Amino acid sequence: MEIPLKRRALAVVAGVTAVLLAACSSSSSSSTAAEEAAPAVEKLKVAFVYIGVPGDAGWTYMHDQGRLEMEAALGDQIETTAVENVPEGPAGKKTFEDLARQGYKLIFGTSFGYMDPMLEVAAAYPDVKFMHATGYKTAPNMGTYFGAAEEARFLSGMIAASVSKSGRLGYVAAFPIPEVVRGINAFELGAQAINPKATTKVVWTSTWYDPTIESKAAQSLLNAGADVLAQHQDSPATGQAAEEVGARWLSYNSNMQSLAPKAWAGGPGWDWGPFYIAQAKAVIDGTWKSEQYYGNMKDGMVKLFGPAEDVPADAAAAVKAAQDAFIAGTAAPFDGPILDQAGKTQVAQGATAPMDALMSMQYFVKGVQGTIAK
Repeated sequence: MEIPLKRRALAVVAGVTAVLLAACSSSSSSSTAAEEAAPAVEKLKVAFVYIGVPGDAGWTYMHDQGRLEMEAALGDQIETTAVENVPEGPAGKKTFEDLARQGYKLIFGTSFGYMDPMLEVAAAYPDVKFMHATGYKTAPNMGTYFGAAEEARFLSGMIAASVSKSGRLGYVAAFPIPEVVRGINAFELGAQAINPKATTKVVWTSTWYDPTIESKAAQSLLNAGADVLAQHQDSPATGQAAEEVGARWLSYNSNMQSLAPKAWAGGPGWDWGPFYIAQAKAVIDGTWKSEQYYGNMKDGMVKLFGPAEDVPADAAAAVKAAQDAFIAGTAAPFDGPILDQAGKTQVAQGATAPMDALMSMQYFVKGVQGTIAK
């Protein structure tokens, strides 16, 4: 009797095993079929429109670094493209239309003059999200973004005054828009925090990138007695002109120290990567909303490169203290009292200039020498 029982047990085990194997095979086949049937997740197509070329420094370079940071962070969820040397104004409209037609669902325009063309194209492509850098016009599918560069401008003014022997500073300015005017004023106010008698002479170039014109503007300021220069353009021409005569220089947008190392003392800059990553994620998960985003030193969008190693220790400490106060929210570059060139109070004692005043700023503070071109 023992042998038949064993055979019966083996038969039962064999039967159970066969059932399990059949079930596993069926499950595996179903799983494989399900995987084969599952549609591939569509990548978000993201486009960047640049006024220039990225190169290795400057405004466009930092935006492109942000694009690359976004690619690294989001990997296969996105694909990106960058269109370079796109003119401002109506001429740039076709680029935005072409990108929308090509299926790009998130488009960044990185120059002020793209504002109206982007607004027109956004109205025609409501399913595409547009973000415009430095502008102020919005739509349900178009937002704006920029940052409080005035914080780092103020700090760079402090650095400039600390390395100036004469107290006479120069500023190679781009276009007479509030963004640029705000930067000039913040720079001069920062300089006054170190040297109350410091002045800033302004020369306009009407350029974002033209080394020849910017170099000539820088030379005119140096010839007028400035021994420290600042700028609002993409090229290092201002710094190189300063270096030739032993003057100092505050760069802009990126760390340009290597391009005129003897002249460089520091400068404001940007980190766009985290913002670009957040925008793409919001489109992917369906939470994107039109907004007017204004970053700062606290969230990391605005940076100060420097001070250079030869900036006096007490001045460097003062710069650090001011930066800490900006980040903590206990101080702001446009805290009153602030007088304009004519001696009129623009910001009262104990007050701080509100955002709308910053965004529309069209006056120079006391200590700035020059006029705002019309």
